[in-house]
Amino acid sequence: MDRAPLYLSDDQFRALADRVTKAASRFVEAVDHRPIRPPTTGALAVELFDGPVPQAGLGEAAFDDLDLIAEHSRIGNGRFFGYVFGSGEPVGALADFYASVLNQNVTAWRSGPAAATIERTVLAWIAEAVGCGGFSGTLTSGGSAANLMGLALAREAKAPANVDGSSPCLVYASTESHLSIDQAVALLGIGRVGLRAVPVDDGFRMRPDALAEAIEDDLRRGLRPIAVVANAGTIVTGAVDPLPELAAIANQHDLWLHVDGAYGAAAALAVPEKFAGLDRADSISLDAHKWLYQPLDCSVLLYRDPTAARRAFSFAADYARPLSTDPIEGHAFFDESLETSRRFRALKLWLSLRFHGLAAFRAAIAANLRQARLLADLIDAERTLELSAPVELSAVCFRWVGGGDLDRVNAEVLAEVNRRGRVYLSNATLRGGFVLRACITNHRTTDDDVAAVVAEVLAAASDLTART
Repeated sequence: MDRAPLYLSDDQFRALADRVTKAASRFVEAVDHRPIRPPTTGALAVELFDGPVPQAGLGEAAFDDLDLIAEHSRIGNGRFFGYVFGSGEPVGALADFYASVLNQNVTAWRSGPAAATIERTVLAWIAEAVGCGGFSGTLTSGGSAANLMGLALAREAKAPANVDGSSPCLVYASTESHLSIDQAVALLGIGRVGLRAVPVDDGFRMRPDALAEAIEDDLRRGLRPIAVVANAGTIVTGAVDPLPELAAIANQHDLWLHVDGAYGAAAALAVPEKFAGLDRADSISLDAHKWLYQPLDCSVLLYRDPTAARRAFSFAADYARPLSTDPIEGHAFFDESLETSRRFRALKLWLSLRFHGLAAFRAAIAANLRQARLLADLIDAERTLELSAPVELSAVCFRWVGGGDLDRVNAEVLAEVNRRGRVYLSNATLRGGFVLRACITNHRTTDDDVAAVVAEVLAAASDLTART
């Protein structure tokens, strides 16, 4: 019988799946022992992985380089503290493999009944877990997409533009907001001229008095405020804005309140008191691939009113109508989302939560919060180190202060620490100064890993001082 060119027999698929599983197992077994920064260069990576496309297939030999790919990849083990990056929880990774095999296009219930039902279930679980029971939502690629969609809801609710185009309006966000907010106002036609930067306090939280003053001043000038963007964990320091006060101001002026919780909102599982007022938001972003430890990509957008999402994203097209009035079978994610084609992202969360239980995620987040405090204490105990910001969640900003041009020296310390490969840090600018930054969002991190941050920074500073 003739076979299609891409056909695999059941035995072939089983054998290849076994090879992939064994390679993945080898990677997981070695993850804590690998240097975080791989011993590679741009030229070497091109030499190994670039080249012309094979005209004749390599067959099973195409899989021979899986271990080589791992050797030239950055490792997200318990000592990776750069950026805000989840740890790729293995149950979720297995779910991603199975989701790809199923290959469901989760546009609507009719195109993936189990997948659509599981996604709606997972969204309800997450909303309830962070204190926002009853919110609807959608899964998307990342916090940038979720923030864009949240502000699209705000614009269409407060300054409709889908029919006649955008008109001048204003969005308020703190000076510590993520770059995706700038991107969103640009893409939505509001323009960066319509983004008001609100000052923060000494803890890098948006000042409610400054927000109220800015809104009232713009209203006196005849301008049109539409939305406030609050932070539930700023990307640099993890600061949580005073959500109840900001919600009251937004409500007073009939403004949409979007909370960027891409990094921090998941911590509401462990410390709900820090996120009082989150349930007063109109929309919330939360990255499951950050502090719910899931493999990329999996972000959550929650919203109070699904009709607001449909107002922003639903467009009539006869070929896409679900043709069902049943509230379950007639549901279409593309009516409430920027995305039409959508992968089965929910399976990883669903399997992880069912396998481990919500309490395990709560405990893992609580452990990361405690480890951040431990790191802060270790820094405080060192004469040549100092904290650069309060530690509100799991981001710890600090610098070496042993002498010299501190910005230059700390930049050199960072490069040396990351070159050595035992721990990996990132950097930030606070109050005009270059600082080191460790962010703990990893279920593999131990207290010894945390202590290694201080040891590696001090060793790097010592080496650099000895050379000068």
